[in-house]
Amino acid sequence: MITLEDVSKRYPNGTYALRDIDLHIPAGDFVFIVGSSGAGKSTLNRLLIREELPTTGHVVVDGQDVARLRRSKVPLLRRKVGVVFQDFKLLPTKTVYENVAFALIVTGHDGTTVREETDRALALVGLLPRRHHFPRELSGGEQQRTAIARALVMRPKVLVADEPTGNLDPVTTWEIIKLLVRVNELGTTVLVATHNAEIVNALRRRVVHLDHGRVIRDEREGLYAA
Repeated sequence: MITLEDVSKRYPNGTYALRDIDLHIPAGDFVFIVGSSGAGKSTLNRLLIREELPTTGHVVVDGQDVARLRRSKVPLLRRKVGVVFQDFKLLPTKTVYENVAFALIVTGHDGTTVREETDRALALVGLLPRRHHFPRELSGGEQQRTAIARALVMRPKVLVADEPTGNLDPVTTWEIIKLLVRVNELGTTVLVATHNAEIVNALRRRVVHLDHGRVIRDEREGLYAA
C-alpha cells in the first residue's frame, strides 16, 4: 500500500527532516510511527498526501508515485488517504453532520450518497445522536471522533492519524485508540504518529521509530521507550 524508497526531505534552509528512508507498509497494516518532536513524523505524513515532495527518492501510495502525479490527480490521492490531526481542524460554524458531509458535497456526490455515507461514518464512530451539534458543544473526544468520521467518509484505503490523542485525557485517549483499531480491523491501513509510549507498548503493533529523520528501528509487536 505504501512504499518509501531512499526518501530524503531537505528544506531550503539546509535542514533535513528525513534522511534515506526505506519503508514498506502492506495493505491492512497497523503501524505506529514514533519518535520525539522533530523526528520527522509529520513530514512523513505530509509526503503521503503530497503536501510535501521528497527531495530525493520515491513515495508510492497504492501503486502511484505521488511526486509524479499531475496536480489534477492530487485530490484523487487524498481520497485514498484520510488524515486525522491533533487539533481536529473542524469547521466551527458547521454541525457534526455538515463537517463530515463536506468532503462528499464538494466532490460532487449526490444527496442520497452524501446522506448514506455520512450516516455510515457517524455510526462507525458512535456519533449519530450528536449529528446536529456544533463542535463547541462537543467534548474533546467527540471532536476527535468527528474528525475521524470526516477522514473515513470517502472510504480511504489509508488512515493517517498525526498525534491523534495529544490533546486528550487518558480515558478518552484509549477510546480513540480502540476506534482506530476497529477501523483497521475493517480493512483500512492505519498509521498513527505518536510519542505516547503507553499506547504503543499496550497494543504491541508494528513500530517504526524515527530519530533525527532516520528510521532507527522497525519491529513487529514493538515497544517504545519515549
